[in-house]
Amino acid sequence: MQLIRKFFYGDIPDGASGAEQQTSVTKKTDWPLWEVFIRSKQGLDHKHVGSLHAADAQMAIENARDVYTRRMEGVSIWVVESSQIVASNPQEAGELYEPATDKVYRHPTFYDLPDEVKHM
Repeated sequence: MQLIRKFFYGDIPDGASGAEQQTSVTKKTDWPLWEVFIRSKQGLDHKHVGSLHAADAQMAIENARDVYTRRMEGVSIWVVESSQIVASNPQEAGELYEPATDKVYRHPTFYDLPDEVKHM
């Protein structure tokens, strides 16, 4: 009986040939795609910064930290599996946003602002 050792991210090969490693490791292209969001020190919202492949959520966070926050750019990292993101269809934007046009009370365009209030 032959024992097959699985290699994980960061493991150092112990002399096994590359062909043996490839059979026991899931190919990187088989890993799911993760979208990465970083919250910077300046703002309160997370911004999409890129995507990467990882075997699981923990690996995705660690890889995102290594790739996207090398210079201490962030204070929080979100990773979301790309297959879990649902987006609206751009061709349906008119009917999706149309109900908002008849609710003028949602837009403060009819208020008079004093001159002392700037940059609003």
